[in-house]
Order: sequence, then C-alpha cells, then structure tokens
Amino acid sequence: MTSDLAPVIRLNPSDNVVVALHDLRPGETVPGIATPLAGPVARGHKIAAAAIAPGESVLRYGQIIGVATAAIAPGEHVHSHNLGMGEHDRDYAFSTDLRPLPPVGAPRQFLGYPRADGGVGTRNYLGVLTSVNCSGSVARFICEGIEREGWLADFPNVDGVVPIVHGTGCGMSGRDEGYDTLFRTLAGYARNPNFGAILLVGLGCEVLQIPDLIGKARLRADGNFRYMTIQQTGGTRRTIERGSAMLREMAGAANAAARAPAGLEHLMVGLQCGGSDGYSGITANPALGHASDLLVAHGGTTILSETPEIYGAEHLLTRRAVTPEVGAKIVERIRWWEEYTARQGGEMDNNPSPGNKKGGLTTILEKSLGAVAKGGTAPLTQVYRFGEPITERGFVYMDSPGYDPTSVTGQIASGANLIAFTTGRGSVSGYKPTPCIKLATNTEMYERMAEDMDINCGDIISEGVSIEAKGREIFEMFLRVASGEKTKSEQLGFGGAEFVPWAMGAVM
Repeated sequence: MTSDLAPVIRLNPSDNVVVALHDLRPGETVPGIATPLAGPVARGHKIAAAAIAPGESVLRYGQIIGVATAAIAPGEHVHSHNLGMGEHDRDYAFSTDLRPLPPVGAPRQFLGYPRADGGVGTRNYLGVLTSVNCSGSVARFICEGIEREGWLADFPNVDGVVPIVHGTGCGMSGRDEGYDTLFRTLAGYARNPNFGAILLVGLGCEVLQIPDLIGKARLRADGNFRYMTIQQTGGTRRTIERGSAMLREMAGAANAAARAPAGLEHLMVGLQCGGSDGYSGITANPALGHASDLLVAHGGTTILSETPEIYGAEHLLTRRAVTPEVGAKIVERIRWWEEYTARQGGEMDNNPSPGNKKGGLTTILEKSLGAVAKGGTAPLTQVYRFGEPITERGFVYMDSPGYDPTSVTGQIASGANLIAFTTGRGSVSGYKPTPCIKLATNTEMYERMAEDMDINCGDIISEGVSIEAKGREIFEMFLRVASGEKTKSEQLGFGGAEFVPWAMGAVM
C-alpha cells in the first residue's frame, strides 16, 4: 500500500474517514471529498469522507473505531470532540481465518551464544538480580564497583554487567497473583539466554525469600548462578566485595561462550509499540507485522502483548487461533482486564494517552486495530500469562499491561532475546539484557530523533516504499542485531532502569 504522496489516504474502501498525510489548511480540497476542509487538520488525524450522522459507526481499516457523538460533515476533522467509543461487541469466530504463511526459501541463521538449556542468546551479560527493592542499591553498588575496577576488560566475550532492580518483593502477600507474577518474572530473567551468569541478591527478611525462589525453580541449567543475602553476608560492604568476587569467578565461564551459527527457531522477538500516532497502523506496525511473518515462516517466534491495547481488536486474533481453545484464552484475558480495571475504578478506554491523541488516535478501538497489525497474519499458536515461559514456536500472545517497560519486562521474562519497538511520538528506552530495535512511524520524527531510531518506516508514506520491502528490511536487521550489531538504544547506554515487573495486589 502506498499513498502516491497524496495529502490523504483511505485505508479500506469501506472507511468513511481518510487520514491526513501532512498538515492541511482550512479550505483545502483533498481527493475523494467534495467539500473543502472546514478547519486545519494535523498529519495523522482523520477527516470525514462523507456525512456521518450522530450514533453512526466510524470506520477505519474497514473496522469500527467508535461512533459519531455529533453530526459530522464531509471534510470535517474527526477526533475526540465528535467521536466516542459506543458499543463494540465482537464476533470472535474462533479459528475461522487461519491462513498458512507463504514459503520463504532457504533457511537463515544468526550468530548467537548457545546455552546449556538449548536456548541461544543474542547478548552475553552478567546480571545482578534482586529479590526485593531493599537490595536494589547494593546491586547497583556491585555493578558500579565492577565498572570502576575495569576488570570486565579481561573478558571480551562478556557484554557488561546489569543490575536488575525493582520496587517490590516485600510489603505484599506471599500467596496471591501478585506474588506468583513477580516470582515468574524473576525466574524468567534468571533463565533468559542473554545472561551468561546471574547473581541473585536479597536483603534476607523479605516476603519473596531467596530459598523459595531457588528451591521451586532451577534457575540456570549451566550452574553459572550464585546467591546471597545482605543480612547473612554481614552488611553492605561485605556484600559488595563478595558479589564482585562471585561475578568475577562466573565471568570466566561466561566469557568461554562464543557466538556460533544458530537457526531462527532460536530467535524470539517481543513486538512492542509506544508513543503511537496516526501513522502507527499505516507504516511501522504493518511493516513489523510482515517481518514477524517472515521470522515465523523461518521457524522463529514472535510475541504480541499489551492486552489493554488489543481491546476491541481481539477478534482479529481469535479468528487466527490454531484452536478455539487458544482463542478462548484471549477472550478470558480480556474479561479479566475488564473486571480488573473496573475494580481499580478505571475503564479500558482510559487509553489512548494524551500523546497518542495529539498524534491522531481517538479511541482505544482505533489504537488497538493499529497495534494488532504488529502481529502480521500468522496463525496464533498459544496464549501465555505474564512472564510465563514460552514453549510453543510461531506467533504467540503474552498477557501484559499496555505500559511499555512492564510489557517488555514480561516478554523478556518469557524468553524474548530481541525486542522490536515501533513509535510515532519518539519513545526512548532500552531493555538490557535484550537489545531493542526502534522503528519510527513517520519521517519527520525519525529525522528529528535519528540518534534514537534504528529504522525509518515513514518512507512508506514519504517515498512510497512497500510494506513488504520495509518488513524485509526489519527482518534483516533482526538477524544483524541478533548476531551482535548494536542498536541505537544500546549505543546510548539504555537498559539500566527499564526492568519494571507488573506490581499487582495490595501493598501492605
């Protein structure tokens, strides 16, 4: 799909709105709309292509994105002032739209770090993982001390040392959903193939006890794992000294790992979007969807998440589920979120954010339809809870909040060794130990923030590049980054503050 550099684009023949591709002035005429524009319309925003009556459905992508809350004339700006949610019941039609992916040719490989459990890392970090917020500062002190001492230079195959700190682990129940979620998250990080070694540091008196964590879950098959508590070790200084010594010992084993060819069945990519705009569902998201299909066709795995941001578009996933039972898991998660938000005094249409709306998105239905495009067209093979180990290959779904750092945290805990992140407003972040590829939805933002963005997808509009060509470009970058090429966020040093477990349940 290309725009031929037109001022607007209609995304589906049945749509009664078009999308502005650059800023438009009052009185301008645009193709397909007889009436001149009633007022200014910013790029990425919607314009009525025909008269829309109050209560009538507004369609984009050929799908309902809400209903008109007032009469809308042709050529009028369509946004929060005249478009609302309305009813949005969906026909889930489980497993009725299963389509095999086309063949992709010769097998491809990347150069990764083989692990004892059969996984393959795209990076080789030492990690200092904390059981509780109370040990977070000491974990940072350990890492800062190692960097000052400079001995990591003796281990050229080790990418660095990462403190994995968070704000919970105590002041919580030890037997509820929040505890179980945190437990899965910490165990998942310890097992992620992008870590060559893990040091687990606790305080000693917290709710999430280290003996429980290491007793219920074998955290590393290679044995390159140590643990301690500050209280038992004898305080801050002794814990820092002992932690540094343990990591230096484990660094030798981690450094023995070397990159080797690996099939794409060992590549697991988390699909993310943040700071979305009106272009997200036109450029970067469908291009990432095509790259996702290419990876899945080569035997790899991609993970779609952010349940509040598929709300209203979940029927597009249930129809691709390999079985009705898999599709029903998506619906169960949607129902859980409806109850969860209601219990917290919120609602699912609290999305989009102010930045999303400034970029042209009006309702969560519209945002979700664009977000789901990241998942391409492959069959949905399984649905997982937050941080649950992913065991099925192909295109899968992992439940998570829409808050990007938390969602990515869950994907990495589930096994993602690469993240692909689309953004229209310009999100900046990174997620050690897993590299993050940033995909800009529009050329203007890409040029303004080129130091943070890896690929410009805005040229789908500005230069007429096809979705398929851009998807292939993204796919090829998957393989280069998985083989060691650094992303922009890695070059900038991001990743030390974006571990954000999903905090659920009462804080006590």
